[in-house]
Parts: sequence; C-alpha cells; structure tokens
Amino acid sequence: MNHITMTLQMDQLILSALQEDISSEDVTTNAVMREAVQGEVDLICKQDGIIAGLDVFERTFKLLDKDTRVEFFCHDGDAVQNGQLMAKVYGDIRVLLSGERVALNYLQRMSGIATYTHNMVQLFEGTSTKLLDTRKTTPNMRIFEKYAVRVGGGHNHRYNLSDGVLLKDNHIGAAGSVTKAVQMAKEYAPFVRKIEVEVETLDMVKEAVEAGADIIMLDNMTVEEMQEAIRIIDGRAETECSGNVTKENVERLTALGVDYISSGALTHSAPILDISLKNLHAI
Repeated sequence: MNHITMTLQMDQLILSALQEDISSEDVTTNAVMREAVQGEVDLICKQDGIIAGLDVFERTFKLLDKDTRVEFFCHDGDAVQNGQLMAKVYGDIRVLLSGERVALNYLQRMSGIATYTHNMVQLFEGTSTKLLDTRKTTPNMRIFEKYAVRVGGGHNHRYNLSDGVLLKDNHIGAAGSVTKAVQMAKEYAPFVRKIEVEVETLDMVKEAVEAGADIIMLDNMTVEEMQEAIRIIDGRAETECSGNVTKENVERLTALGVDYISSGALTHSAPILDISLKNLHAI
C-alpha cells in the first residue's frame, strides 16, 4: 500500500481511534490544564529499530488541533537507536496530552512491524525470493500495518478480498475440487487478475498445475515436499510457500528458490518498538 493511498484513508481511522480514547472529554488533562498554554514535548526512541508511521503520528495531533507542529529529525525507514531524539512536538499542551497515547500507539505498532520485517528481510539476502505479508492484520489497522511492512523492506500480498483470487482449502471444499475451483474462478474473475491456489499435498500441486493456476501456494508442507512440488511445477506457475513462517524458522525456506514466502507473523506477531513522549513543558 503506497503512501498516497494511506493518506487518503487514514483520517477517518485516526478519528475513530481518538473517539475511542476520548468518548466525552480527557478529564485528567482538563483537570490540570484549564486553559490553552503552548508547550513542547520530545519524541524519544527507547529501543533500536526501524521507524515507521511518522506521518500518522503527526496527523493524530493535527486532527485535534491543526496548529500543532512537529519537527522531525528522522524519516520513515530510518534506523533509530535507543535514546535518540526523533522529533519535537509543539502546540496546545492539552492537545499534546490528549493525543499522546493514540499517536504513540500507531507509531509503536508500525515501527515494530517495520523492524520485524527488516530483520526478516535480511535473511533473504542473496536470494530472488520476495517476503510477503498476509491479511492477518489487526482490524482497522491494515492500511497502516501493510505500509509498515513496505517500510521494513517487505512486499504486500493482496490488500483485501476484492484485490485478487486466492483459492484456499475451504474455497476448494466449497467448489468440490481444485480443478473445479480454478475453472469457476477463471469464468468469474476478470482476465487481469491472477488465480492463486493454496495446496497441501503433492496431488493437489499436480491438479493445480494442470488446471492452469497462475500461482501455487505450498502451505504447511515439509521442506522435502516443497522441493518435490517445485520440481513438479517446473516453472509453469509462480510459487509461494507459507505456514507459520517466523523470523526464527524462515531460513529453512529461503534456499528453496520459490518466488515468494508469506508470513502472517510480520503483522500478527511483531512486538512494538518502545517509543515515548517525554519532557513536556510550557514555552
């Protein structure tokens, strides 16, 4: 998902997050700040990693008050270090306090995904295989999480169900067979969309190839089974492997020579990057 697309969608999502956190008022802030006072606060990284989501962080404050100003000292995709001053935020202290948690939630989550992805991508060096994310994203966070994967050096699989044909086990079960599922997809889907089939056995691999699948996803197979599957496919379809792929076990797959490796862990298991807003004071 590119930056422009995210910009077009993020306001309504950020507003929803702010409304979740401030249903009527920020009673704590209103208790200690009875009127507008200009202030500044430091954005400090507390852990080494890759930063992602700075625009989302800034937009959170600007939706509360358009006059809020952020001075950045880094950019999305930069490597950041523990103790680094990444930005200063200037504005109404009430806005800085009320927007802090939501802004940090986005930035920490997105930076954690970018960091995890970056660390996994390094294990792909010297190969032509691309690392893909999945749809295993946090509800209403997909646009941000898939952007963070790209910042970390990974690639996006389909964005949503409208984006492409992926015949998984239950679709095949509903259709009756791999062959029938592929035939029905070819009849229904526009010719510009590729048809991907998820397979779990070598017999399903053979059937998917013969049915004319464009991409064959080898799901939860052993390394030996995947090697045999690649031999059977023999370049007649693109190849992807998946199934509980994590940073810890991906190296067993990178030597296979598949076109893609997909990992739900990029978005569902990446820990946040520890980031704080500190040293708030009036100016």
